[in-house]
Amino acid sequence: MNTEKKGPEGCGKSMLVHAVCTELRATLFDLTATNIVGKYPGKSGLNMLIHLVSKVGRLLQPSVVFIDQAEKTFLKKVSKTDKSDPKRLKKDLPKLVKSIAPEDQMILIGSSRCPWECDQKGLTQTYQKMLYLPKPDYSYRYNLWKELILRKGGEITYTDFDLSSLTKISDGWTSGAISRSVNDTLSEKRILQQKFKQLKPLEFVGSLAKSEPVYKEEEDAFNSWYTKTPLGKKKAKLLEGDDDDKSKDKSKKK
Repeated sequence: MNTEKKGPEGCGKSMLVHAVCTELRATLFDLTATNIVGKYPGKSGLNMLIHLVSKVGRLLQPSVVFIDQAEKTFLKKVSKTDKSDPKRLKKDLPKLVKSIAPEDQMILIGSSRCPWECDQKGLTQTYQKMLYLPKPDYSYRYNLWKELILRKGGEITYTDFDLSSLTKISDGWTSGAISRSVNDTLSEKRILQQKFKQLKPLEFVGSLAKSEPVYKEEEDAFNSWYTKTPLGKKKAKLLEGDDDDKSKDKSKKK
């Protein structure tokens, strides 16, 4: 099964890949364009790279082949400022995927921040399953703020530290932005100062504001794209089926 993870920057796509590798004790092969640029040059070099990943991946399995910014492999037009040659694996990546047999403990995982910018046919043929990682909801943000602040050494007094307001203010920001805000705010000096200067939620807002939130337009673009994918269409049909079943049950009760 080849999977692509979609979502805004900082929502945990790359971290999830590392978590998979850790849990499976898998060998990671990073074929991101920026990571292989200038390496294994030419057609023969590229063939050697694919051959090594395929062979060594099986020898050291379980193995994870990872590609960040996976949409760039199938871009219709590459920006002139991009010197990483992102379309280098366009023809060879599908071949690598087809060579993975059911008994092989290998998986291709890609991550993307803007999957709608590329050729969808090539993307869906290479990645069989697509997962959307949305921005965190209220409950997740509340627990994340609490966990990160306490882990960093911060002291939360629930009568004076309004964690709920901080959670509401951070609506739209990703987990990565919240994590950076905690790390920037809770320096060693500030942690020591807590003895005579109580920690306030407002202190985290300034650092949080330095990161861009997930705007509604970006969120709508993800949702619109996802509904057009094979998995999104399948999910929509299942939901329609559930609605039909509910309406039938209501009519029977009447």
